[in-house]
Amino acid sequence: VQLQASGGGMVQAGGSLRLSCVASGSISSIDVMGWYRQVPGKERELVAIISGGGTNYEDSVKGRFTISRNNAKNTGYLNMNSLKPEDTAIYYCRAWITTMSDKTEDYWGLGTQVTVSS
Repeated sequence: VQLQASGGGMVQAGGSLRLSCVASGSISSIDVMGWYRQVPGKERELVAIISGGGTNYEDSVKGRFTISRNNAKNTGYLNMNSLKPEDTAIYYCRAWITTMSDKTEDYWGLGTQVTVSS
């Protein structure tokens, strides 16, 4: 199983980006998907997470970011609006996936850089 994140880039403050995370491989189901971000010198932090029970967001992104997923495409998304310079980070997707072998494990994708200029 692999996760591939994409959609990062450079935008001005107030702009928008949409990140995508595509899971590939022997997948039975994606149980939970989350987006994390990390800046140099700081720990990786959870930004948003989606499961069958709903969604949750880190306080600073509530009302600006929306996490969603398309189960048929094994893809998750993070729509980011009203971006601020403090949102600048490398963004990573993480998913808890049940494989065709009926094993559930968590996987990380490679990061995608988001840079917001003031």
